[in-house]
Order: sequence, then structure tokens, then C-alpha cells
Amino acid sequence: MVAQVAESKDPYTLHALVTLDYTSTRLMTKTGGPSLSVTIVAQNEERTIARVLAAVADIADEIIFLDSGSTDRTPEIAKSFGVRFYHQDWLGYAEQKNKAIDLATGDWILSLDADEILSLALAAEIHDLMQGGVRDEIDGFRIPRVLYIGDTPVRGGGFYPDAQLRLIRKGKGRFQPRIIHESIKVEGAVRQLENDMLHYAYPNVDEFAKTMDHYARLSAQHYFEHQNTAWRRSRLNEILNPAWTFFYRQIVRGGLFHGPLCWRLNVIYAGYVRKKAQYLRRLIEDQSR
Repeated sequence: MVAQVAESKDPYTLHALVTLDYTSTRLMTKTGGPSLSVTIVAQNEERTIARVLAAVADIADEIIFLDSGSTDRTPEIAKSFGVRFYHQDWLGYAEQKNKAIDLATGDWILSLDADEILSLALAAEIHDLMQGGVRDEIDGFRIPRVLYIGDTPVRGGGFYPDAQLRLIRKGKGRFQPRIIHESIKVEGAVRQLENDMLHYAYPNVDEFAKTMDHYARLSAQHYFEHQNTAWRRSRLNEILNPAWTFFYRQIVRGGLFHGPLCWRLNVIYAGYVRKKAQYLRRLIEDQSR
């Protein structure tokens, strides 16, 4: 194709050849549009990984799978789906996901956690989006996300829609460095898709509580290093912020209408907010000893 263009001096021939090459490239992708890479970072995710990979199989032109040392069947399951499998020792949340993005070759990149499953409707929406093409000024799309505890969805109380910026144009976005709650920043405009991603994060409430405690410790470390304000470490913040958080999520965000599970989760979440202040003070006290 390059040789044909180089040899031709006729502008109409040049245009036709370039158009043919562009059309051929689009026809070779699974969506008939720009190529799509799916990136996944994982460790010991055999509980969900087969469903995650099956859900993107019909739209992903490549799947970049970055494993940080799984000891269960995660690598075996992933390789059975024909992924591009890599090992990378854990670099941190943002750094690990950016490493996967750097390995991707698609025009667009869908960054997923190993417990995030595309609904059939979302996969179809992304297929149609790629097939129809995206306006040049748009560099990313947020995706609504439904939290699951076991097989039970939580659609209220501040846990939904929890939209995440995960579908980005290649070279236009990266995860921002942060110990916890990493997120993507893109250069251009962002829009939101309509259909849901299913987040099978926790098999039960106890795992949710354990993870929230871990996140509270990581958040405290982040604040200790970057945002160590008097208010964040104050006892007043420790009392008022959790109380407001629980009220806001249960009353304003409607958790009250989503049953006892939502109530339990928001009790734990308010505790997470309280623990961030407690753990931050402990870090300060440990430093002063």
C-alpha cells in the first residue's frame, strides 16, 4: 500500500488508495470501526475473570492482561481467551494500569478491573459507538457501574451510578498517580455511556468491610504525604464527616429505600470515613515519637 502511494502522482489515485487502506483497516476490527484494546490488571481473580473476558470477547481487537503474580488459576483462564499475557510485579494502582495502557496498540482503550463485567447492553453500546466513529473532540467516556455484593446488586445509597472514566482514546489519557482511588484524566471532552458495567467486587459484606479498612489506611497515607491539613486529622472531622456521609447516602441518595444491605454497607462506609481521620492521626503520632 505504501509503495503504491509512493509510486502514484495522481491525486485522485492517492485519495482512493488511502481511503481503501482506511476502509480495509476498519473492516479488520471486530466492530468495523477504530481498533479497541481492553486492558486488565489482575492478581488471583479466578472468581470473576472468565466472565470479564467473555464479556469483551466480541468487541476487543486485543486484550492486554497484566498479572502481578497470581497463584490461583487466573493465568490459565486468561490465556485460554487468547489474551496478550504479561507479568509485572505490583507497581501501585495507577502505575500498574498505566503500564497496561502503554502496552495497548488500539485506537481506543477500555481499562477494566478484573472484577468488572460488561453487561450485554454495554458491550453492544460500545460496539455501536466504535462502529459509528467518535467525534474528534471527544477523548473519553464514563461508564455507569453497579456494585455487587455476592450476586446482589446495590443500586442506591450513593453506590450507583458510580460512573467511571474507562474508555479513552489512545494517547489522550492516563491514570493520575495516587496511592488509592486512582482515576483517569484525559485531554479532551468526556461523555457518559448509558448502560452499566457490573462490579462483582465483594463476595460478601465482610470482604467489603475488610477492603474499606484497607482503603482507609491507604487514604490516610496519601493525606499524610500530600494533604495533611488540620481539619483532616481533627477529632471534629472524625465525628462530623462520618455522620454527614451516612445521612447523605441513606437519606439524600435514597439508601433508605434499598433495604438492609444498603444500610449495612453505608454503616461500614461511614466507618471508613471516620477511620481515615483516625489512621492519619496515628501516622502523625508515630512520626513524632
